[in-house]
Amino acid sequence: MTSVTSQRAVRWHPPSHDIRIETLPIPKIEHPDDAIVKIQLAGLCGSDLHMYRGTAGLTEPCIMGHEFIGEIVALGASFHPSSTGRPHLYSTLHIGDKIVSPFTVSCGECHFCRVGFTSRCIESRLFGTPLTPGGQAQYVRVPRAGGTLYSLQDIPDGSSLADSSLLLLCDILPTGVFAAFQALSHAKTLPFTTRQPYPLSASPPQIGDASFLPFLEEDKSLTMAVIGLGPVGVCACIALLDMLVTRKLKFNVIAIDPNEARRAKMASIYSTIGGNYQFGAFQVADTNNVKELVANLTKGFGCNAVLEVVGNTSALRLAYELVRPFGCINSVGVHSDHIVPYKGVELYDKNVSLDFGRCPVRAMFPMALELLLKRQDVLGSVGGETSLVEKIASLDDAVQIYDDFDKGKCGKVLFDPFK
Repeated sequence: MTSVTSQRAVRWHPPSHDIRIETLPIPKIEHPDDAIVKIQLAGLCGSDLHMYRGTAGLTEPCIMGHEFIGEIVALGASFHPSSTGRPHLYSTLHIGDKIVSPFTVSCGECHFCRVGFTSRCIESRLFGTPLTPGGQAQYVRVPRAGGTLYSLQDIPDGSSLADSSLLLLCDILPTGVFAAFQALSHAKTLPFTTRQPYPLSASPPQIGDASFLPFLEEDKSLTMAVIGLGPVGVCACIALLDMLVTRKLKFNVIAIDPNEARRAKMASIYSTIGGNYQFGAFQVADTNNVKELVANLTKGFGCNAVLEVVGNTSALRLAYELVRPFGCINSVGVHSDHIVPYKGVELYDKNVSLDFGRCPVRAMFPMALELLLKRQDVLGSVGGETSLVEKIASLDDAVQIYDDFDKGKCGKVLFDPFK
């Protein structure tokens, strides 16, 4: 551990829109399960804006940022080679190892962690809050580090990955993969992936009902929409296209955003990854004309599934208006305390399923890593027309970058705290 006792950090002050670069103490080990990480890169995420805008209900200053990669510089007493019966990092993690952190703490040992629902760990805490200071700093303390962190020593092909792309594993790429996986795994989309009518599509082999007519071609195609083309929405599109093509499914995917620059970015990315898909089509759309577009594509039925990646009521309402009867809405956007914009009768009369909530990033790492290795063409570059990451900046630029990001003037920005 360094002999230096102070660090520089991006700190938010209430009530809103007040970001300062401050000199603060370097965190220390407080619990045997802790690790101290020297930050190499930290990300600015759309959900940081909830804090920035003062809509998260916080009343105390806090170090910002829930996306970070770095190097282990100190470990608590729980980390030793003879550790048994606990997550394996307690016996294998060493000072000097490079790590990726999910955006929440997870113990790896409770019921929710054991079954893979790591975002609802009983020890769960969000980095970038007063309780758990975040990674937009030079150092960060990670509680329950043996269950939370992901060691890059566990990645066979890790040396081929750009540091900027590894940062995407903290939140936005797993969340995009999670949204796509949830939608394609839903019981209401299975008839279109299995080519079996509901409920046979989701049940063990059994004697079929002869009253079902064979599927027509239009019954074999999935129409899916992604609302919101910020970084998570782009990751959701990339993941969804990869899953659909890998499974050789017929599809139409519509990527929706009111921001022209975001639509253009998504179109450029698709031109890189898309090629000529044999079984599907992809297009971007403005919020103003997308209802007519979907109606024309689906003979008025609507989308089988809508991925809502914004986190506001207007996006949720648009999702409802686009989804077809017996469709599903998968929302991974971070929502405030506003009321969900549907009446019970609307959901009932359309048989719409709602799926909300935080991505279990620690559990989704393997799926996200597989996509990251496959799509370094867009996920591994910085500053290009098709790059997901726009630039890497100094902490000195954080005040202006937060203001620009809040106003939609910049995309995904990473901070190098030692730059």
